[in-house]
Amino acid sequence: MSDELEALVFKNRGAALAVPALLLLIFGKPDALGVTLGLPLAFAGELLRCWAVGYSGVTTRGNAVTAPELVTAGPYAFVRNPLYVGNFVTAAGFAIAFTGANSAAAKIALIAGCLGAMAAVYAVIIPHEEKFLRARFGEAFVRYCEAVPPIVPRLEAAELQQGTWKPGVIAQAESKTFITFGVMLAALAVKALLI
Repeated sequence: MSDELEALVFKNRGAALAVPALLLLIFGKPDALGVTLGLPLAFAGELLRCWAVGYSGVTTRGNAVTAPELVTAGPYAFVRNPLYVGNFVTAAGFAIAFTGANSAAAKIALIAGCLGAMAAVYAVIIPHEEKFLRARFGEAFVRYCEAVPPIVPRLEAAELQQGTWKPGVIAQAESKTFITFGVMLAALAVKALLI
């Protein structure tokens, strides 16, 4: 895939990831069991995102890849892409919550379609980001990649840890995510009341 196409997908990742959410809003039929199972998962994913943003800061919201420093502490000591893992967990939670009353076939199609679309976007933007990080941080990033997996977290933190927890940046960096999360919660409540 060309660098230009990867950069375009990275720049428009928010819009691309909004499509699965819209499908859930349109076709989802929540029920009490789905909400009970899904919402804790959605909140867990957002907590993971907040933990990661506390280390990575506001640079995660740009239209182009940037990194003032290589962060390897906090959740980054367990997995190289904790923001995306958090997003995926949140999306899985909302998908379960929104599809509780859908038929089995519709539930499987919606959940698989939503998570599959996310996986496709991440399959493009993770290599794009890693090319940038490898070029910027060289051998330090290579060592980090050797120690920490990209998606499935390690059970113990890697020893090489660099970065500082800055909880003050979370509100600023996550404002759009908090709004989106709130909209999804409100839509879930409305749909649950109407069904």
